[in-house]
Amino acid sequence: MDPMSCTVFLELLAREAPPVEFEAPLVEARAAGVAPELLAELDRAKLAALRVRALLEHRARREAELSALFETAGDLAGLRDVGAVLEAIVRRARRLLHADVSYMTLHDADRGDTYMRVTDGSVSAAFRALRLPMGAGLGGLVAQTGTPYASPDYFADERFRHRTHIDVAVKEEALVAILGVPMRLGAQTIGVLFAANRSARPFAQEEVALLASLGAHAAVALDNARLLEETRTALGELSSANQLIQARSAAVERAAQAHDRMTGLVVRGGGVEDVAAVVTDILGGALIVLDADGRALAAVGSVGDLDDAEVAGAAAASRGLGRTVRRGDLWVASVASGQEILGTLVLRAPDEVSGTDQRILERAALVTALLLLFRRTAAAAEGRVRGELLDDLLTGRITHSDALYGRARLLGVDLDAPHVLVVARHRAGDPASRRRTAFWASSDAASRHGLVAARGEETILLLPGVHPGAAAQRVAKELGASLGTAVTAGAAGPVQGPAAVAGAYREARRCAEALLSLGRAGEGASCDELGFVGLLIGQDRDVAGFLESALGPVLAYDRRRGTALVHTLDTYFGTGASLSRTAERLHIHVNTVTQRLDRVGRLLGDGWQAPERALEIQLALRLNRLGPLTRRSEQPKD
Repeated sequence: MDPMSCTVFLELLAREAPPVEFEAPLVEARAAGVAPELLAELDRAKLAALRVRALLEHRARREAELSALFETAGDLAGLRDVGAVLEAIVRRARRLLHADVSYMTLHDADRGDTYMRVTDGSVSAAFRALRLPMGAGLGGLVAQTGTPYASPDYFADERFRHRTHIDVAVKEEALVAILGVPMRLGAQTIGVLFAANRSARPFAQEEVALLASLGAHAAVALDNARLLEETRTALGELSSANQLIQARSAAVERAAQAHDRMTGLVVRGGGVEDVAAVVTDILGGALIVLDADGRALAAVGSVGDLDDAEVAGAAAASRGLGRTVRRGDLWVASVASGQEILGTLVLRAPDEVSGTDQRILERAALVTALLLLFRRTAAAAEGRVRGELLDDLLTGRITHSDALYGRARLLGVDLDAPHVLVVARHRAGDPASRRRTAFWASSDAASRHGLVAARGEETILLLPGVHPGAAAQRVAKELGASLGTAVTAGAAGPVQGPAAVAGAYREARRCAEALLSLGRAGEGASCDELGFVGLLIGQDRDVAGFLESALGPVLAYDRRRGTALVHTLDTYFGTGASLSRTAERLHIHVNTVTQRLDRVGRLLGDGWQAPERALEIQLALRLNRLGPLTRRSEQPKD
C-alpha cells in the first residue's frame, strides 16, 4: 500500500471528516491518471479508513451511552426527587437515540390502564394527557406483554390495535416511528419508556438495548422511590407512634399525679376547694364546683357567666353517659352518689381537653362526691352531738354538771363565755332542704365553736358573741341564701352560763314570732331592734297585764258580744282620729262610728282620748295584733 494514501486517510480520520470527504483522494488520483493498480489499492485504503471511522463512531456513541447510564445510576444513588430523575432519564433517551420525542407511561392498577407520566419534546396537550388501555396501541401492547416493540411507521403497522383517541393524539404530535420498551421489576411491568420520531425510521437493535437499559434504570428509580416513600411513611408512623406513646405516657403521668394528689386530699381531710385547685393546676383553665341547686361551693379562677339551663342540661347528660360532657369551651362532669345529685364540676379550658384529661375531671367529680358525703356524715354526727348538748341546755334541767362542761369542752365550746342564742324560722321543705339546713347550721356552729339543734321548723344556734341582732341578721341572710327561701331569725343575749340559755331561747322565739306578726318575714332581729315591741316582749315582761289594764274591758266586750270595737278603735287611731275616714275604711256610716266610740268611752272611762291615755291604748292595740305572742310572753316556762 502506498504510504501517501494511508497518510491522507489518517489525516481525514484525525479531523473526524465526514464520509463524503473520503472519496476526494480517489477522485484526485483518477484525475491525475494514476495506474489502475494504485487506484484499486487507494480504494481499499478508503474502505479500511471508513471502517475505522465507523468503529470509532460506534465506540464514541457507546461511550456516550455508557456515560448516560453512569449518570443515571448516579442520579439514582442520590435520589431525592423521583420526578426529576424520571425527567432526566426521558431527556437522555431522547438525546442518545436522536429522537424527536421521548416519553414514559406508568401502569395504573386501580384503573387497569397506563397513563402518561413524563414527556420530553412533546408539543401536544392531548398527547401529554393520553391514557392507553392495556393491549391498545404500541404502548399498550408493550405494557401488556412486557416485550419491546418498534415500528418505523406506526400508522401503517397492523400489529397494533389502533384506537381512535390514541391515533388522534399521536397524529396531533405528528409521530411516525415509535420504539417502546418495558420498565420491569422482576416479572412485573410497571411502565413503558418510548423514543419516537416525526419521520419514518427503523430502530437498530443497539438502540432498543440502550432504551431498555434506560427503562431498567427508570424502573429502579420508581422502585427506590416506592421504598423511600414506604420508609418515610414507616418513619413517620414510628415518629407518630413515639409521639403518641410520649403523649400517653405524659397523660398517664398526669393522671397518676392527679390520683395521688386527690387521694392525699381525702386522707388529709381536704375540701372541694382543694380538689378544684388540683384540677386547675394539672389541666389549666378555671373551675367552679356547684352544689345540687347550682350554687357555688368553691371556685378557682373565673369561669365567667354561666347559662344555668345549659349547665343543668350538660350535667344531666353527664350523669346519663357517665362521662364528661362538652358545651363549647365548658367541660361538665356531674357529682353524684347513686341516684342522688350532689353537684357539678364546670371547667372552662382554653385548649382541647384530651380523653385522658377528661378522666381526671371525672375522677375529681368522684373525689368531690366522696368529700361531700364525708362532710355531710361528719356534720351530721357532730350536729347530733352538738344538738344533744344544746337540747339539754334548752330544757334547763341540767345547768351545773361537770359532765355538761366536759361535753362542751370536747366540742370546743366555752359555756361560761358570752353567747347569743338565735332561733331561725323557715319552712321545713323536702328532705333535701332539711339536709341543707342541717349541713349549713352544723358547719356554721362548728366553725364558730357554737352549738346547734333543730325543732320542727326551727333551727336554734348558740353562738359566741355579744351582739344578738347582728347574729340574727347574718343567720337570716346566709341560711336563706343556702335554702333559697325566706328565713326569719330572732335572737337574745348575750348570756353566760348554762342556766341562762333556756330564758334566752324563749326570748329569741318571741322575737322571731314578733317579726312574722309584724310582716317582717326574712329579717333577723333581737328585742333591741323591735322598738317598743321589743321592750314589751323581752324576758320577764308582763305583756298580758299591760293589755288588760289598757284595753281589757273592750277586749272582754268584743269576746262576749262578738262586736268589733277593738278593730274600730284601731282604725280610728290609724286614720288620725278622723270619724269620716274611719267610716270610709270600715264601710259603715259615720253615726255608727260615733256610736261605737261612745261605747268604747263608757267601757274605758272618761279621758281615754287624752294624749297619755291614747298612747297607752295605741300600744296595747299594736301588741294585741301580735296575738298568741303577747299571751305567752309572761309565761315563765316554754
